[in-house]
Amino acid sequence: MKAIIIDDEPDCVKLLALQLKMYCPQVEVIAECTGSEEGLNAIRSNTPDVVFMDIEMPKMNGFQLLEMVGDLNFAVVCVTAYDKFAVKAFKFSAIDYLLKPTDAKDLIAAVQKVERSRRVDSRQIELLKQHLSPAKLFPEKIALPHQDGVIFVELKNVLYCEADNNYTWFYVANGQKYLVSKTLRDIQDTLEERNFLRVSRQHLINLDHIAKFMKGEGSYVIMTDGQSITVARSQKEKLVERFGWL
Repeated sequence: MKAIIIDDEPDCVKLLALQLKMYCPQVEVIAECTGSEEGLNAIRSNTPDVVFMDIEMPKMNGFQLLEMVGDLNFAVVCVTAYDKFAVKAFKFSAIDYLLKPTDAKDLIAAVQKVERSRRVDSRQIELLKQHLSPAKLFPEKIALPHQDGVIFVELKNVLYCEADNNYTWFYVANGQKYLVSKTLRDIQDTLEERNFLRVSRQHLINLDHIAKFMKGEGSYVIMTDGQSITVARSQKEKLVERFGWL
C-alpha cells in the first residue's frame, strides 16, 4: 500500500514513518508532508491507498484539505491528539484514527482495517466534521462499517442494538438489520449520549422507540416494532430516572 503522511509536527511525521517501516512493511510511505498545502500537492501528484493525516493544522485543516481533493479514492486515518470525548466522533463516523503518541498495536490494527476497505466515503468525513465543530452539531445519521463498505442509517430509525459476541446487530425501523464488526460496549460508548440506554448485557435501546414498560420482578420493555426486551435489575432504576417515572 502506498501511504502519505501529513502533519504539521515534523517529529510526528518522522516517528509515524519509522513505525510503519518497522511494524507494517506492506506499507510504502511515498510522501512525508509537514503542511496541509504540501500534503494536498502530494495527494494530487500521486495515487495513495491511504493518507495518515492530522486534523488540526494551520492555514488549512484536514477537512478543508479533503474538500480540496474532491473525490476520495483512498482511505483516511486521522492521527490526532484529541481527548476521549472527541474520540467518540471518530467512532460515530466510522473513521479510523490513531491517538498521539501512536501505539504500535493500534497502528497495525488501523492498517489491517485499511487493507479490508481502501477508501473513505465523503459522508463519513462530513459526519466527523459535524461532531468536532465548535457548535457541537448532532448529526442525524450514523455510519456503520459493513462487509461491503459503510451504511448510513438515520439515528432516529435505530430501534435497538443486540450483542452477538464481538459483533452487534442494528435493528432499524424499516425492518432491516445490519451486522457491525464492533462490540456492543463500543456501540454503547458512542450512542448513550444520543438517548440510547444499555438495559442488559445483550441490548442497547433507543428510548424514543419504547412503546411500553412493564414493571415488576421481570421488568421488560416493548419496542415500537413489538419486540420485548428484558431490563436487567441493575438497569431498571436508570431507565426509570431517564423518564422520571414513578
